[in-house]
Amino acid sequence: MNGPEEASENRKTDNPETLFFPNQRKNQDDSGASVYGALKSSQSARKWGVRTGAAAGIIAVFGLLTSEWAVSATLGIIVMIAWTIYSSRRESEIPHWRKPSAAQRRTEVQLKVMKQLGYRVLHARAVPGGNGQIDHFIVGRRGAFSIDSEAWDKRLPLRNKLEKLYHGRFSKNERIDEALEEAKRAEELVSAELGRDIKVRASLAIYGPGMPWDSHRLRGVDIIQGTKVRKWLRTGRDRLTETEIEEIYQAAQKALPPRY
Repeated sequence: MNGPEEASENRKTDNPETLFFPNQRKNQDDSGASVYGALKSSQSARKWGVRTGAAAGIIAVFGLLTSEWAVSATLGIIVMIAWTIYSSRRESEIPHWRKPSAAQRRTEVQLKVMKQLGYRVLHARAVPGGNGQIDHFIVGRRGAFSIDSEAWDKRLPLRNKLEKLYHGRFSKNERIDEALEEAKRAEELVSAELGRDIKVRASLAIYGPGMPWDSHRLRGVDIIQGTKVRKWLRTGRDRLTETEIEEIYQAAQKALPPRY
């Protein structure tokens, strides 16, 4: 995705330390990922401690007031489950310093459901050799997918005219071409890492304006109604085994580093 991030990325590339000491840069990235993993684990343990303590408090208070300890225990469990579900829908797997947009978070919520069905997901991945970012890289039984999430003004209509996408009177073809370029580059990198060719299906998930379709292929990119991401993922024509899914996922982790 272009803009201020692109300029920042170019400045990173021009850094002499990156040019002359690439291993140092890699070690810094690995260290950052390790620190984030440790912090995330600590935060997760703390959150579960808070939930458990709250549930125990509810059980104690309600039990003392009513003497109905069985009902109190049930109420405490229900509150804990509801809190966990609510929190899981709001929490993002994208680290805060990458500043995920509202559109990215909405897509992420849908992808959490797909993960329960065996899909593997990577968020906010850089595309080496390019200036863009893949918001979501997904691989599952129906193939490998690249999704960029966008929030556009809902007051302006979205229409397809002569193989061109317009949001109001503004052409969005440049954004479509960027999404296709990112997916093609990811396809090349993951294929090289894997040692065999794969296909990555490019898409834009749009939130805001109404659409006359759930998904529509335009200029090699699927334009998806944002709320229909899960449905779209099931339209892939590939048939991958669990082993193939895991191999592609592992290759993508190496070929598409996190976007810092």
